[in-house]
Amino acid sequence: MTSVTDLLNILHLDQQDDNTFLGISKTVGSPNVFGGQVLAQALNAAYRTIKNGRVLHSMHSYFLEAGDLELPINYQVGIMRDGGSFSVRRVTASQNGKTIFILSASFHKNEKGHEHQIEINQNVKSPEELMSWSDLLKTYGELLPKRTKTFLEIPRPVEFKPTVINNPLEKKDLPPVLDVWFKLKGDVNDLDLALSQQILTYISDYNILAVAIQPHASKAHWGNLQTASLDHSMWYYRDFDFSDWLLFSLESPNTSNARGFAKGNIFTREGKLVASVAQEGLMRPMDKK
Repeated sequence: MTSVTDLLNILHLDQQDDNTFLGISKTVGSPNVFGGQVLAQALNAAYRTIKNGRVLHSMHSYFLEAGDLELPINYQVGIMRDGGSFSVRRVTASQNGKTIFILSASFHKNEKGHEHQIEINQNVKSPEELMSWSDLLKTYGELLPKRTKTFLEIPRPVEFKPTVINNPLEKKDLPPVLDVWFKLKGDVNDLDLALSQQILTYISDYNILAVAIQPHASKAHWGNLQTASLDHSMWYYRDFDFSDWLLFSLESPNTSNARGFAKGNIFTREGKLVASVAQEGLMRPMDKK
């Protein structure tokens, strides 16, 4: 995938009946289905059963089994509630009859109320000052560890610009904080809020577990850890568009019991808080052979 058009083709599911949808997969460099893809596809299925114009405000999910890239994914939507203000959907994703993922999503009608939000970090560099993943590959490709180089070579519909570039060869523990700018590639003019939320959810599964690995970087890395998303929750606050860079500001409060917890906030360049994310992931050290 090289643009938002390619991404939309993956996220839009084939409808089998009123509440059943079918999706296909594309690799992002992992041998298994990317968690962000399953999250976004499940939201696409849930949204297509919402007939009252309500907008997604939160979702909570669990990854139960690794998804097979070669098999279609079946999404079954359960209509749990259509109340006076809120609609709730439950989505079950399966392959070959085995449940691999479950999601609950809540949709809310537009209402007026009190507002406040935390402020964006004013000290982060602007995206124009930073190198993207593509720039890093072009500039340092032959110097990068093979696993990192292979990962960066995968074509993606999103460009990422970390505000700090850590040297994987230094083997130094790092603070549990990470700020990454991101922007879609291609034409974003026709994206409505529902599609924008699905794409934002897809992107939210990038980078998030990395911040939990940073405090252990002197001994832990992607090559000697078994990693996987275990659960993923997200809260959506305000309308936005993808015409400019967005900032994913992340921190990891805890790692323990071979699991890492991370949370983050997504801001527009102007500082509008768009969404918050939380995830716990597997961080199991692999035995040396």
